[in-house]
Amino acid sequence: MTFENIAFSIDGGIARLRLNRPAALNALSRGLLGEFREALDIVATSAEARVLLLSGEGKGFSSGADLSSGSSPAGSPEFDAGAVLEDYYNPIMERLFALPVPIVSGVHGPVVGAGCMLALAADVTIASRSAYFLQAFVNIGLVPDAGSSWWLPRLIGAGRASAMMMLGERIPAEQAAAWGLIYEMVEDDALDARVEGLATKFANGPTIAYRLIRQAVRQGFSLDLTQALQLERENQRLAGNSSDFAEGVAAFREKRRSRFTGS
Repeated sequence: MTFENIAFSIDGGIARLRLNRPAALNALSRGLLGEFREALDIVATSAEARVLLLSGEGKGFSSGADLSSGSSPAGSPEFDAGAVLEDYYNPIMERLFALPVPIVSGVHGPVVGAGCMLALAADVTIASRSAYFLQAFVNIGLVPDAGSSWWLPRLIGAGRASAMMMLGERIPAEQAAAWGLIYEMVEDDALDARVEGLATKFANGPTIAYRLIRQAVRQGFSLDLTQALQLERENQRLAGNSSDFAEGVAAFREKRRSRFTGS
């Protein structure tokens, strides 16, 4: 699995996907996006991967879309700023939300534009103190994309999401944690150990239960109470038929640590 714009590996149940264009602050070129999507497809069908860990090489997670690339310049008759969404960003976001394993993102420095949404699509987002989140689209006369208008209001409410998208101002990691935009802020030198610990926990956990939980959270936004209760009932049936449930009960009764296999 050799890529030019990302570093990708699967080891010990952990799929690691690291944006790897540090000289460009991991700007999201079409080449990077294509490789990102390919890596997600590998994770989705892998028998080994039980968690996906996202991160960025260099001084920051991502500076957002690579404005230096593009087949047609802005203002030309052929230019369509939405085409890259249809071809790359939208399929990637669909894949991230449908992934059958948990996602952990560990971010530092700039977490900007569509890169912000790649990070926040994780189930658990940990940011270092140096990180800041920025919906920069309005600063160049564009609208937020990559699921921003759908996901941000669900994370932090319509008021904060609207202000974040319309003001185009940096949200420091500490403020992001206070808002509930991310799970936790840690000091810069603690980031790697924290996200590796979380990824290891997920890699050794009940994978089927994790999959059902992450799907239920997203489906729950469009369900009424009765539908949500029925979904929980069906998910509990599926989880209850897993080997991990049997192991969890056995471990509880035997007063020992569970040894989940993800099946």
